[in-house]
Amino acid sequence: MRHRSIGELMTREVVSVHGDVPFKDVVRTLARHGVTAVPVVDSEDRVIGVVSEGDLLRKTADQAAVPGDLPAVPGLSEEERAKAEGTRAEEVMSAPPVCVTPGWTVVEAARLMEAQGVKRLVVVDARDRLVGIVSRRDLLRIFLREDADIRREITEDILGGTLGLDPAALSVEVSNGRVELGGHVPYRGTIPVIERMCATVDGVVSVSCDRLGRESDATGPGTGGPGTGR
Repeated sequence: MRHRSIGELMTREVVSVHGDVPFKDVVRTLARHGVTAVPVVDSEDRVIGVVSEGDLLRKTADQAAVPGDLPAVPGLSEEERAKAEGTRAEEVMSAPPVCVTPGWTVVEAARLMEAQGVKRLVVVDARDRLVGIVSRRDLLRIFLREDADIRREITEDILGGTLGLDPAALSVEVSNGRVELGGHVPYRGTIPVIERMCATVDGVVSVSCDRLGRESDATGPGTGGPGTGR
């Protein structure tokens, strides 16, 4: 059982700009390629920041409605004001960039996105050179996995491999990512373990163990259940 890696899901053909690219050229690049952000790289293709539509819109939001009016966004910090007045990519970009490497898992990337409040992650190699980009949409692709693939992973890797259960004693049904398990397990303590492990499989939407029974009321071997002599 393993989570998909960023290297499997990332977009490899990434549009980028250099730090000295003029503001309007950055806007043109976004429009031409239909993207909402671009990494900013140096002369050696190392990522130094990211320019998004939000960064660019700061200039519009900070403009006065008519000459003499107060800025539309009062109270900007000195750094934010400098970005609003920037004329090149390196002056308006968000830095440092939030980066991952291709070996990161979908789960790790999703947690980092949530923690940093970003919509995309720049993917770099060991030398911080740009190799790809991964967005929220890319991470959601795990939910496009075929039900048969999910069922196979649960049956072979989790139930048979990790937990050492008899697949013949269990039924696994998967429909649109919803997993329903049935049959019998030796101990009731195994049921929540199965549920938790199945829920971690990429592409699983929900897990139901309502039809999963137990062969014994004991929670596990040597727990003092019936017949243990305790």
